[in-house]
Amino acid sequence: MIKATFLGTGTSQGVPVIGCTCAVCTSTDSRDNRLRSAMFLTYHNLHLVIDAGPDFRQQMLRARQSRLDGILLTHEHNDHVAGLDDVRPFNFSQNRDMPIYAERHVLGEITTRFAYAFDANPYPGAPRFDLQPILERETFFISGHPVIPIRVWHGKMPVLGFRFGNLTYITDAKRIDDQQIEKIKGSDVLILNALRLEPHASHLHLEAAIELSRRCGVSRTYFTHISHALGTNAEVSQLLPDGFMLAHDQLIITV
Repeated sequence: MIKATFLGTGTSQGVPVIGCTCAVCTSTDSRDNRLRSAMFLTYHNLHLVIDAGPDFRQQMLRARQSRLDGILLTHEHNDHVAGLDDVRPFNFSQNRDMPIYAERHVLGEITTRFAYAFDANPYPGAPRFDLQPILERETFFISGHPVIPIRVWHGKMPVLGFRFGNLTYITDAKRIDDQQIEKIKGSDVLILNALRLEPHASHLHLEAAIELSRRCGVSRTYFTHISHALGTNAEVSQLLPDGFMLAHDQLIITV
């Protein structure tokens, strides 16, 4: 069994957006308050996080997580990596470098943005990373358990989704090629981005996300990476076909 917790389901600005007075940003429904997108997984007794954006510290405190075995990064945008400095408490409590699984170009960005962690003599208390390069075309293993990477396109930017058993997680996708869709087929659950109602240059909008999910043939789809332009959770949920749900922060599902 896989247990998955949505640490955050918002887009790069989060919801509410600073200074915005729209119906979503002023909603009193807690499901409309969205931190930046990330997920916590318990997978074969491994405790894993997908993406560590600027809300990472708050998300881990809110989820009351005291153990972390690794972080998988979908891509290098700030809303997915900016919180990596906050692995330090896990470094201290677990007495180990934090494994970071990502493509080589993403790991290169990490060494640049967090250069102080890679100094020859880093200052005491700097975060400690164990960089683990992965390839889109190859299944990789964490403590012997398989993870299948899935190439998606965020506009012209390459991004990775991940399949763990019968759960597939994809964010920041605009396009997925047929060969990669074959990797998703057979999943029981697909987690997929759906930014807003209107089409967007580099993200799936709701109609396109529903269509893509149907091509994958999954029985349950949860939408994430949601902006305030999609609408309130209560309103949009009424529009969704059977088998499709809006995720919200702190939602827990099992597969």
